[in-house]
Amino acid sequence: MNPVTHPLGSRAVRHAGRPDPGAADELGLTVYDVARDLRRDIDAVRLVLPIEGATDAEASRGRLLAQLDEHLLPRLRELSSPAIVVVAGSTGAGKSTLYNSLLGEEVSEAGVLRPTTRQPVLAFNPADEEVVQKGPATEASRVVYHAGVPRGTALLDAPDLDSFLSENRTTAQQLLEAADLWLFVTTASRYGDALPWQALARATERGASVAMVLNRVPRETLTTVRGDLLQRLRDHGMTDVPLFVVPDVGPHEGLLEPATVAPIRRWLTLLAGPERSRAVVVRTLKGALGALPAWVTALADAVDRQAEAAHRLRAAVEAERADAVALARDGVTAGVVAGASVEARWREVSGSAKVDRVKVKNDTVRSTRRGGRAREEALRTLRADVEAAAARTLAAAGARAHERLRAVLTGPGTPDGGVAVVPDAEQRADAQQRAAAAGVAAWSESAAAAVDALGPEAPERVAAAVKAFGPHGLGTLLLAAAAGSDDAARLLARVLGDVPDAAVAGLRDDLADRAAAVVEAELDAVLTLLDSPTLADDAASGLRVRLAELRRLT
Repeated sequence: MNPVTHPLGSRAVRHAGRPDPGAADELGLTVYDVARDLRRDIDAVRLVLPIEGATDAEASRGRLLAQLDEHLLPRLRELSSPAIVVVAGSTGAGKSTLYNSLLGEEVSEAGVLRPTTRQPVLAFNPADEEVVQKGPATEASRVVYHAGVPRGTALLDAPDLDSFLSENRTTAQQLLEAADLWLFVTTASRYGDALPWQALARATERGASVAMVLNRVPRETLTTVRGDLLQRLRDHGMTDVPLFVVPDVGPHEGLLEPATVAPIRRWLTLLAGPERSRAVVVRTLKGALGALPAWVTALADAVDRQAEAAHRLRAAVEAERADAVALARDGVTAGVVAGASVEARWREVSGSAKVDRVKVKNDTVRSTRRGGRAREEALRTLRADVEAAAARTLAAAGARAHERLRAVLTGPGTPDGGVAVVPDAEQRADAQQRAAAAGVAAWSESAAAAVDALGPEAPERVAAAVKAFGPHGLGTLLLAAAAGSDDAARLLARVLGDVPDAAVAGLRDDLADRAAAVVEAELDAVLTLLDSPTLADDAASGLRVRLAELRRLT
């Protein structure tokens, strides 16, 4: 009786993408649509804020997706495919030996080396070939067709649940999610371990059908061990779980005697046949569907908690806006932007180009055009220093705002989840520098308009000043005075009196507005993250719609 390996890739798949029409009366055609839409909505969930319960909710979300992808959706698409019975358990429990013994032939590698089962083996009866469907179990396994498999079922030898190879553990969990029935194998020495009960609880939670094999039980303790295990099953609410006891046959190689595994084979045979195996599938499907509402409710609640946390974080950010903006504006309007670098540059241009040594007669400055061009050229270096000082001021305002936000969002007593929405300091520093440079460039360019606006107030005096310093030079003096240079302010007063006061004040206010804009950008960077649709007040509405549909249909 040789197993035949089959690629399961060249055969057409029947009823692909829709539920089996023959199951419509039991589950309804719309269940597949609801489950598909639910899967889409669950996949869209993003729990971005690290608040209490978010880690557990994300793990639950992953399990929901696995349950839908690996069991519910494939099964709802094709209910006529054989019921998949996964032989699972811990390392050294004898799963592969039991698996081969049930088939009556060495199909899955068994031995003393661990881990033995590396590639899962999925065996179908050859008569079921036409109804076998592609799915997670077939894609992860070596598929064989063997007459020892009762028709209407499929036997899957899975890797160890506690394998030291992480890929084996992951595969085992995925295959369990794809199963219609779990045949869990443990031993007399290990049935009290946590692993069997965690696996059984997981199966019960998702509504799967379960049977248990207690392997290698010494005959002298068989009655005691069996009674103790039955009591444990009752204590866990698993009174209906079939229990098969395999006595310890001592050291041996190869298959177990047919009589030893006969009770399990008879039980599998009872599941055989299209109608009876489909009953197992439908029962597991209904159990899985019945378990979904609690999981979806918990996930929707977690999404709602994310939205509530985002609301608190938004409020905390907005509460800082007025003070942070006022602080930035005050840093400019206090008249301390220019600083030492501008003062040093002023002394240089005063000494070399004699910028401030102009004659004023009858309130009007006197200068030749040649002298004006020289002063204008000398003042270009002063303009560069004024711009640099202004850019430093704006960038510093952004940096202070960022640090203030960090304290508000991550310090003691701050709202949960803030650490996830504090932008990266290095990235924000680059953004602050770019914003400051752009703001100061625009501010500097506005000096030309400020110079033009002086003319109507005192045409002769302004024309003479433009001749003495050049239009660019006069604009530089206005910018320097706005930045807080007393030397520039005194020179303007000498040549223009109080005519430039409004222009200086306007340029200072303009720079203050630009500092405020840099601060606003820091706050908005956080609010942009919080404005994600995944944190909206109605982010869970899609899940709750699917929840209502599930409850109506199940």
